[in-house]
Amino acid sequence: MKTKIKVRDLPEFDAAEYLDDEEAVAEYLSAILEDDDPGLLAAALGDIAKARGMGEIAQAAGLTREALYKALRRDAQPRFDTVARVCRALGLRLEVRAA
Repeated sequence: MKTKIKVRDLPEFDAAEYLDDEEAVAEYLSAILEDDDPGLLAAALGDIAKARGMGEIAQAAGLTREALYKALRRDAQPRFDTVARVCRALGLRLEVRAA
């Protein structure tokens, strides 16, 4: 008989643990952008910022650490200028390609 696993018993997944090089970050963010969900984009940028050091990224983006956490949570609807500042601080550039 198979043992049932309860979701609440599973360890919480943290994408930041796997964003250890530029290629992984680019692939992750590209996949997120395909979903066309601003909240998901904010959360993904938060994962990348967490992987690189939230305090350093906040300072480079000209935000407080608390403001960065607030702007990059899953239920956030960040303004484009915030996304752009965070991307610059992360050393990322968003590009547009023809579908």
